[in-house]
Amino acid sequence: MRQKNAEDNHAFLRIFVQTVFMIDSRLRVLKMLAEHGTVTAAAEVLNYTPSAVSYQLRQLAADLGVELVVQQGRGLRLTNAARVLLRHAERLQEQWEAARGELLAAAGAEPTGQFTLCGFSTAASRLLPPAAAGLRDAHPHLTVRIIEAEPDRCYDLLLAEEADLALLVVTADSPPMTDNRFDQRPLLDDPLDLVVPHDHPLTRRRHVTLADAAREPWIVGAPGTTYHQLVLAACMSAGFTPHIAHHADEWDTGTALVAHGLGVILVPRLTRLRDDPPLARIPLHGEPAPARRILTVTRRGARENPTVLHAIEIITATAEALLP
Repeated sequence: MRQKNAEDNHAFLRIFVQTVFMIDSRLRVLKMLAEHGTVTAAAEVLNYTPSAVSYQLRQLAADLGVELVVQQGRGLRLTNAARVLLRHAERLQEQWEAARGELLAAAGAEPTGQFTLCGFSTAASRLLPPAAAGLRDAHPHLTVRIIEAEPDRCYDLLLAEEADLALLVVTADSPPMTDNRFDQRPLLDDPLDLVVPHDHPLTRRRHVTLADAAREPWIVGAPGTTYHQLVLAACMSAGFTPHIAHHADEWDTGTALVAHGLGVILVPRLTRLRDDPPLARIPLHGEPAPARRILTVTRRGARENPTVLHAIEIITATAEALLP
């Protein structure tokens, strides 16, 4: 009897998805065009061809009987009708996500299909694997995958419904917390440690502030990367602009430069460093102590989905164990 009830619940949910709240997939195309401004950029995010994006926009406009885009120079401009449609689509998306989560919780159905986690490099290596393994073990009929990506790409994956939960670092380019498309909540603050050669003079001090390293040559990520923004913001908060001597996007590269006396680097505490070459990792004191704020992000309305809640529960426990 229990098995039959579970099968009935699955059938009901499939029918519900297919016939009631399934939002026209062409709205995702319009959302990506509004987000990125060009057909080519929208196509790249969605893994479509530009011609497929243009076709779906034309078909959506024809079905609705309104003009959605107009030519403006070499690009496209959204009409007022398109902006009205997007505003209502956001509300429908939130209602659909909330309804799906409530239905799954009420039905007690075993999760099936695919569940995708995405996040920046440290999250993808330290926090997301335990969550993926925990979900896999608890729900054998669920396919779990992880995508490592920069924050801007993760937001796109959520909007395109290619990801269900993201772990992101707050940057100057992050959407505001009031953005109605996303549910963004703090997970933890990950302190930034100063990494210097093992015999550096700063290793002999009891307390080191970030400003103490103001005159050092610095190793940072490439311009435009999350890490580059993070380091510059931390240094400016400490009252100085760093002299950037080298760019390195991989921790192994950056710490190898440090070991050879070519500069210093800020490394998040969640990040593991190799024991070779010998380095000194210095926790920083002072106010403000540099840290990166990590968020859990879902589409608005999706947070009460039982699978999302389970994933966040595992991620939170992992983070508390790594940074007690």
